[in-house]
Amino acid sequence: MLASYRRLFALPGTAAFTLAGLLARLSMSMTGVSLVVLLSERRGSYALAGTVSAAGLATGAIGMPLIGRLVDRYGQARVTVPATLYNAVPFAGLLLCVRAGAPDWTLYACWAACAAAPNLGGMARARWAHLYRADPAARHLANSFEQALDELCFMAAPVLAMVLCTTVAPEAGMITAGVIGSAGALLFAAQRRTEPPLAGHPAGARQGSPLRVPGLRVLLLTFLATGVVFGSMELTTVAYADSLGQKPVAGGLLGLVAGGSCVAGLVFGLLRPRRAPGVRFLLGVSAMAVLLLLPLAAGVGGAGLPLLGAALFAAGTGTAPTMVTGMTLIQELLPQRQLNEGMAVAVSGIVVGISAGAALAGAVAEHAGPGAGYWLPAGAAMLALLIALAGRRHLRVPGATAVVRGNSEQPVGATR
Repeated sequence: MLASYRRLFALPGTAAFTLAGLLARLSMSMTGVSLVVLLSERRGSYALAGTVSAAGLATGAIGMPLIGRLVDRYGQARVTVPATLYNAVPFAGLLLCVRAGAPDWTLYACWAACAAAPNLGGMARARWAHLYRADPAARHLANSFEQALDELCFMAAPVLAMVLCTTVAPEAGMITAGVIGSAGALLFAAQRRTEPPLAGHPAGARQGSPLRVPGLRVLLLTFLATGVVFGSMELTTVAYADSLGQKPVAGGLLGLVAGGSCVAGLVFGLLRPRRAPGVRFLLGVSAMAVLLLLPLAAGVGGAGLPLLGAALFAAGTGTAPTMVTGMTLIQELLPQRQLNEGMAVAVSGIVVGISAGAALAGAVAEHAGPGAGYWLPAGAAMLALLIALAGRRHLRVPGATAVVRGNSEQPVGATR
């Protein structure tokens, strides 16, 4: 496995932008937990923490595609640097308002203003897509590696945030996230030799939305439902562990979900794709829907935390192949001049889904049994599958190729 992934970094500059991007993405995964702990400690209200966090997610879901469009138009470095410097102002403003005891509305205003955060994960994938544009096997490997890095951040960041907030100060998690996030983004922007060149725009043509591509609309709706899976799974697991008097264990259980996805992503990258990307995406969503029946059975059946942990790890293995192939499809369906915006649109769909899933799971946890909330991720995964099946004809990539051995390519119709 190490030898296979090592070949990705044979090109100069790849390790530098990967490490810089990893810092920024770790920061993004830290801020959610750090914000909740900060406001619950300093203002004594989980409700305030949740609504302030939701305000930031809502504006971020709007701002991310707009930043992505600017990146496609002007380049990664020219947009990332000013966006990062701008974002640091309301971020610092939030910390000052909390410290000074400012009115609650100032917290909403500051956090909602942090809507210019660049999608570093999407920009890293765009770099891989450019560097290995003639090598489908390497692009598949790179997308799998990026998904594994995402899951690694989801595992490590909340733990780091909780340690800082509980052992140093409630503000420590946010301050650390802000510092390493800004540093990572600026270091990423400084790696100019791996930055994709600007794609030419047709003379006189207006830059239309990538959502005009039917396949991206299908992927957006599928990712929206997948976001509901993530959001409802997280809150339901916390509520379930709390009902058993084991709330501190919830973090470890959620880490198992991310761990399963991380392992699956790394293994999936080693497999040589023999089917068209659209077919692989349908298979991934199908696997995700089936595997999410396991935590449902464990939760509703009262199997206990050890069996639930095993079920959550298994369920996590279904998400990485879906996400990897979905991002590959976006790279195949969209022209290079809209790649960053298209991936930002997909991520925004996931963010909106996470918010909706958490809200739905909270209502279920209040009015139903502790394991009943696992119906939500199972149902959302089934909805994602139905959406993907309904739009499967739009997921066909003209002239797509499948890797059949090494780096060789064949038309997908030539293999089974």
